[in-house]
Amino acid sequence: MARYIFITGGVVSSLGKGLASAALGALLQARGFSVRLRKLDPYLNVDPGTMSPFEHGEVFVTDDGAETDLDLGHYERFTGVPARMSDSVSSGRIYSNVLEKERRGDYLGKTIQVVPHVTNEIKDFLAVGDDEVDFMLCEIGGTVGDIEGLPFFEAIRQFSHDRPRGQCIFMHLTLLPYLAASGELKTKPTQHSVKELQSIGIAPDILVCRSEQPIPEKEREKIALFCNVRKEAVVAAYDLSSIYEAPLAYHREGLDQAVLDAFGISPAPRPDLSKWEDVYDRILNTDGEVNIAIVGKYTQLEDAYKSIKEALTHGGMANRVKVNVAWVDAEVFDQADAAPYLEGYHAILVPGGFGERGTEGKIKAAEFARTRKIPYLGICLGMQMAVIEAARNVAGLATAGSEEFDHEAGKKRFEPVVYHLKEWVQGNQKVTRRSDDAKGGTMRLGAYDAVLKDGSKVAEVYGGTAIDERHRHRYEVDIKYREKLESAGLCFSGMSPDGRLPEIVEWQDHPWFIGVQFHPELKSKPFAPHPLFADFVRAALDASRLV
Repeated sequence: MARYIFITGGVVSSLGKGLASAALGALLQARGFSVRLRKLDPYLNVDPGTMSPFEHGEVFVTDDGAETDLDLGHYERFTGVPARMSDSVSSGRIYSNVLEKERRGDYLGKTIQVVPHVTNEIKDFLAVGDDEVDFMLCEIGGTVGDIEGLPFFEAIRQFSHDRPRGQCIFMHLTLLPYLAASGELKTKPTQHSVKELQSIGIAPDILVCRSEQPIPEKEREKIALFCNVRKEAVVAAYDLSSIYEAPLAYHREGLDQAVLDAFGISPAPRPDLSKWEDVYDRILNTDGEVNIAIVGKYTQLEDAYKSIKEALTHGGMANRVKVNVAWVDAEVFDQADAAPYLEGYHAILVPGGFGERGTEGKIKAAEFARTRKIPYLGICLGMQMAVIEAARNVAGLATAGSEEFDHEAGKKRFEPVVYHLKEWVQGNQKVTRRSDDAKGGTMRLGAYDAVLKDGSKVAEVYGGTAIDERHRHRYEVDIKYREKLESAGLCFSGMSPDGRLPEIVEWQDHPWFIGVQFHPELKSKPFAPHPLFADFVRAALDASRLV
């Protein structure tokens, strides 16, 4: 039976609960324990799949097709443990499940209430798979005191009492603001946050305090006294130059030891941090740098492309180079020449997205990379834009476009080189969709196999011809245009096993130009960079040496 660590936050949001949880998971692994991390989000959306990237950042997709919070990406990148559908839940999903049960009559006519029915549903979610690992780390979204989070706090309070004594602990992340005028770190916000937590029946065992300044011993003792925790359990969390320093930094501050002490695990196994020391060394000690442009439509919020940014960093680690990312708004050159905006970069990446806005700029970015022989990686929509560019400018299909854009405009304007996918095979089952289906959860989601063309660039990059990658899209490149496009030089180098769905395209006469229908960034890790990103950065490095 797993030991549970519940991670909560207070004072302000965006303190880094997800990163702290991921780093703690990595530290427990370094001591030889198995872990699984979970996220409980209080919002009423069933999942973040229909939320704007400007609202919520990127949607992280699991192998089994769950659309989840981007914190699950942190969990995977730091622990290497593939997230599952059972690792993410929202208030919307919990209430939806409760109401479905009520309609079926599962509650035998009882009055349905937050306590016990909603809290029981949350506790059932927490207990899934608790016999599989040594530690289950559960992060509660939002901050203590948020009205929407109260059912989750009540559920974890009950859960800790339902389990044997000593099997659950609580870790609370707070802020110690620094007042420059008085030259002081203020502990009062942390005290009030802990008091709020205690008022709902939860007493934290460990306090992780975000601070821009070192925490003096006097303040540490004050926090311990007024928040009723051991002084050794007051852990400092300082700003870092890289998130991948977090496991080493938290270990220096004693977080993993504080957790093991709270559970009474003694003697504690010695940690092997060599993996993280190597990761940090690769960030700290580089042999060069490359400049890569990400041409997208959500560039005002970097979290919208969080996994892509991290995967490029991993590619830099693999090549021991620093990757400088520039965020280029595709709309800026929708109706203008792309050259002034893209000249000077060693490589161009066009990420996924939805809707027509900014797509003409992305098509121009693909054309610029193709004609200037600059390394190009197109992901999901980025692959589709590369295909449309090839169709228009090389294969002679001047009106080539996507059915998605016609559907959005309500009239036919394009020859649909990219069409709405209505039927595909998932495992041993046939999946069907209509264009007027509800938006949530109706895409081609999760891991699918692909077969690579022997002798192609991608087969060389992957080191084989059989792969599986994660998908999240509704539209596909139409296979009926394959012959015309391949005769123009665009190779369909990766296909679904049944040969019906294009997965990868590449220009054969280009140093490095690859478009993929899937999202390789979701499987990249600092200690195991994704091969596509590692080779893309290598190609960018080669391009930088030609300048």
